[in-house]
Amino acid sequence: MTLFLRLLALSTVLFIAACSSPDRFGDGNSVDLSANQPGFAIEPGSASDPTSPAFFQQNIGDRVFFSVDQSTLDAEAQSVLSGQAQWLLTNSDYQAILEGHADEQGTTEYNIALSARRANAVREFLVAQGVPGSRLRTLPLGKERPAELCASEACYSKNRRAVTIISTGALS
Repeated sequence: MTLFLRLLALSTVLFIAACSSPDRFGDGNSVDLSANQPGFAIEPGSASDPTSPAFFQQNIGDRVFFSVDQSTLDAEAQSVLSGQAQWLLTNSDYQAILEGHADEQGTTEYNIALSARRANAVREFLVAQGVPGSRLRTLPLGKERPAELCASEACYSKNRRAVTIISTGALS
């Protein structure tokens, strides 16, 4: 019985070692995907590609948040938007739709107007940073597309936002 357990343990160790070796087949063609390696290949369109919308969304940030009944940008929002502006200036093939959102409190009319002010605050900031206004379009959505659904401040705070949607082609 101990021979069986020893063989099982040895097989397990060999299996794990084989799975963790990037060049286990010995063909010399394995690629180390470490970003610290010279000649590192970036997969186009992935979150590691600095010219992709996925990179923009995950690394720069595609949304900023607002206080109750406010459309002013706090320091954190300005920091995110500065990164967005730099990305947009570097990647001039992209346009942006700036969606304004509001929480579920208040009337539909009030929330549409508030979300329009939020989207416009983002637009004005990006234009002030040098992004051409012709590449930006605002879309006030009010409370129609909540990020969270519940009747608590935790949800409301996630719904008071502006989201920057990156796209190629003409803005419609």
